[in-house]
Amino acid sequence: MTSADRYSYGPYHDGPDPLAPPLDLREALDQIGNEVMEGSSPRTALQELLRRGTSTMPGLEELTRRLWQRRSEISRRHRLDGTLQQVRELLQGALEAERGALFPDPSDDARFAEAQLDALPASTAAAVNELTDYNWRSETGRENYGKIRDLLGQELLESRFQGMKQALQNTGPEDVERVRQMMSDLNDLLAAHASGEDTEQRFADFMAEHGEFFPENPSSTEELIDALAARAAAAQRMMNSMSAQQRAELAELIGQAFGDPSVAQQVAALDANLRALRPGEDWDSEQRFRGQDPLGLGAGAQALQDLAELDALAEQLGQSYPGARLEDIDLDTLARHLGEDASVDAARLAELERELRRQGLFERTKDGSLRLTPRALRRLGEVALRRVVGQLRSRRGERDTALAGAAGEPTGSARKWRFGDTEPWDVPRTVRNAVLRSASTSSRRVALDVSDVEIMETEQRSRAAVALCVDTSWSMVQDGRWVPMKRTALALHHLIGTRFRSDALRVITFGRQATTVDIGELTALEAVWEQGTNLHHALLLAAQHLRRHPDAVPVVLVVTDGEPTAHLEPNGAAYFSWPPQPRTLAVTMAQVDAVAKLGASVTVFMLGDDPRLAAFVDLVARRSGGRVVAPDLNGLGAAVVSDYLRGRRG
Repeated sequence: MTSADRYSYGPYHDGPDPLAPPLDLREALDQIGNEVMEGSSPRTALQELLRRGTSTMPGLEELTRRLWQRRSEISRRHRLDGTLQQVRELLQGALEAERGALFPDPSDDARFAEAQLDALPASTAAAVNELTDYNWRSETGRENYGKIRDLLGQELLESRFQGMKQALQNTGPEDVERVRQMMSDLNDLLAAHASGEDTEQRFADFMAEHGEFFPENPSSTEELIDALAARAAAAQRMMNSMSAQQRAELAELIGQAFGDPSVAQQVAALDANLRALRPGEDWDSEQRFRGQDPLGLGAGAQALQDLAELDALAEQLGQSYPGARLEDIDLDTLARHLGEDASVDAARLAELERELRRQGLFERTKDGSLRLTPRALRRLGEVALRRVVGQLRSRRGERDTALAGAAGEPTGSARKWRFGDTEPWDVPRTVRNAVLRSASTSSRRVALDVSDVEIMETEQRSRAAVALCVDTSWSMVQDGRWVPMKRTALALHHLIGTRFRSDALRVITFGRQATTVDIGELTALEAVWEQGTNLHHALLLAAQHLRRHPDAVPVVLVVTDGEPTAHLEPNGAAYFSWPPQPRTLAVTMAQVDAVAKLGASVTVFMLGDDPRLAAFVDLVARRSGGRVVAPDLNGLGAAVVSDYLRGRRG
């Protein structure tokens, strides 16, 4: 045997494709970040991402739309009187054939038979029952009447056991007896289970004898009950959905199933047992069908079961119940109703959610809520800083830089040279790169190439203590300044965390009162109705931060859109008044002076064009030796970052 005979190659079917590329989470995280910036919680942002999907992946909303479209198709296409219609057609054919056979016969018996046929009730069910003992002369009439009984039996069993109709296409007396015996044994098994008996062995014996009737291949009595109860409840809902006349006719016809009333009796007993064992199933609702395609009992029960499965899938896709997870979605059922592509889309969404959690982008708090991890915040800060740098470059001609500091001593790290860099070369690394590159091409000559050059990063060794005070009063939300404020804080935080690691940043929010927050808390901060602009309290906290870092360059940045309307009383309570009281302005200016004594100049980023605010911030700038910047919202981040770089240089 050759080696070629020992191996075969084909598609991989056992689980996910091991060679598939990993999910690209960047677009997903950017979408989540935008939602969080707009004020959504991380959980809501994640749910919104899964609902809408991405540019390459349909979301839950699209899958739900397709579900409802499929559901609507079923109810608009069909009606539920298929079995009655078939019985009527078979009965009409039988009566016409019988009258044709009686007409040539001049005997009194023939006339009496004709009179019997003429006296049949108008109701189809009643007519079929009247003909139970009729002696058919026409072979076609006899066959049609037999077909009616077989049809009723097949449809009755199909409505309770999926696939039974096909199994009983050519029904003989022995087949009917086999079904009747199975039903009897099944009802005995369910009754024993309901009484609390251990039915494990009894179930095994039942499946060994009658397993051919159950293609679902249940592994226990409970699984058997679940499958049968779902089907029986669907059959009952189908009956509920019919008109009263149709229900009455079918109920009367059922007794003619296979010409053996005991079959219908066993089905009734089965329904009673299942209803007692599974009262939580939907036995009482109804569904309106408006179509023209008639469905028989079996197909109608399947349609109602399909509708129930679609409703359950819609609930799973909606993810609105407590503890909902995308793993709850029944992918097999979804594929059966919407196709394999829908199942793949749902599986990819679940994988996306798992990857976002697995890669540490979300973490669960003690109260069970989600929050962005530092890793996710770094990604959002990187995006925010990139926007700021782009604005700086377009406004002032500056380029995007990867400097670790403004200038000064080497940091010990190096990076690839890019056009416009002015830092000194890292000569050993540059030469090594050239040697390795030349060796990889089998060249005996070593020649420098631009791609070989690496430069030494430098940093400025002076530290800065930065207090960023951001206004979180309701006017910031109302006038569309909430998101730019958050993006500005993220950009500054990312810049300090990646380029000026020795600097100490403190983010302070102030509304009616001020508080110190970390960047994650600020990012997830939700807008609330709050009156008051307590700059006094914010500057108090800023001064505390500066005092903790006496060796650092003090930098105080204030982003606000209103003059102070609140201050902190000696007892710790916040006092609010509109218009501002002289006492509020006085204590605020006193705190500006206190900050100035620590060596900090206060830069105020004024949002809006209120003349009273302009007069106040001008006074703050003059008293502290700072300045006033009035950027537009798009330029806020660039203005704050630029002023920070200016301020940290002293």
